[in-house]
Amino acid sequence: MCLSKLGKYCKKAVLSPTDMKIKTKHSEVIFGGDCWNALNLWVNNNAYSSIFVLTDTNTTVHCLPFAHAKLSFAYDTLVMPAGEENKHIQTCVSLWDQLSEKGADRKSLLINIGGGVVTDLGGFVACTFKRGIDFINVPTSLLAMVDASVGGKTGIDLGALKNQVGVIEEPQMVLVDTDFLETLPQVEYRSGYAEMLKHGLIQEPSYFETLSGFLPKNAILPHIYHSVGVKAKVVSEDIDERGLRKILNFGHTLGHAVESHFLTDPSKTRLLHGEAIAIGMVLEAYLSVKVTGLSLEDAQKIKTVFGAIYPKVVFDQETISKVKALLTHDKKNENGNVLFVLLKTIGEPVWNQSVSEKCIEEAFNFYAA
Repeated sequence: MCLSKLGKYCKKAVLSPTDMKIKTKHSEVIFGGDCWNALNLWVNNNAYSSIFVLTDTNTTVHCLPFAHAKLSFAYDTLVMPAGEENKHIQTCVSLWDQLSEKGADRKSLLINIGGGVVTDLGGFVACTFKRGIDFINVPTSLLAMVDASVGGKTGIDLGALKNQVGVIEEPQMVLVDTDFLETLPQVEYRSGYAEMLKHGLIQEPSYFETLSGFLPKNAILPHIYHSVGVKAKVVSEDIDERGLRKILNFGHTLGHAVESHFLTDPSKTRLLHGEAIAIGMVLEAYLSVKVTGLSLEDAQKIKTVFGAIYPKVVFDQETISKVKALLTHDKKNENGNVLFVLLKTIGEPVWNQSVSEKCIEEAFNFYAA
């Protein structure tokens, strides 16, 4: 299925940064230092029986002290181990146990302060504890700011398979304070940047062009705002991902398979989410040439932009075969068919596209060349 003019859905979502808020159907994203005042006011206006803050072992050290100085209410701290490899049911069980032991009830609040693993898993823990308690996301990585914490997708991995178990439920609010980016390693910043480039590819060529030069942290705030606006508007049109929201998965069908394989193969160096999705977008740009009419020139342009920002990864035939095997578990599959989001042109996505195995092999050759 194709949406010929995505801009009619998305461009109105990119508000003036002076507004510093983006509303969704059931939540709002608040930007800048004033977001902490909004959080304190929210807590003061709601009679929560108890408040818990979830961090991981990294954000406990690097982010929680900054957040603590901004908060005007008492809370208990929960800490999970850092890393995608801990985004599983055993971590959830540990957190559910801790919430029970600390006397949490259905009027408790969970505040997730961390990257995408913390916001995904913390949201899932909140949605399932006592059949659902309120939660708030405070993303501390660029990836979480522009992607993971917005849109209501919560969940965990099932073994090596990404985000196989979860629910869709929006947080009460999302706070985006870019001061957290000062603590973020450059490789993690680069990882989140891939999702922003994706927003340009599925919405507007000019945004992709703007981001192609890899902007530094001190210039990124208005573009975070722009990307969140794109995603929030798409999600508001299709919260359950029955149609339009699928466009946000461009690069993710092959990208998630690549990420899963490199996460679990001990002989491979683990790839960050954005690094894997960057590979997926180059591969799926080539598939777009073969299936939906994207020009080879545009596919080469996409490859060049990502090649200048992300390190090249070598794929031997055995690795390619294992990545292809993982495609059968993709969440977008229907009736046994692996379905892709592809591009007709930059800014014009098409979803529910079937692709031959031969084209996938050719896509890896295109990436390697």
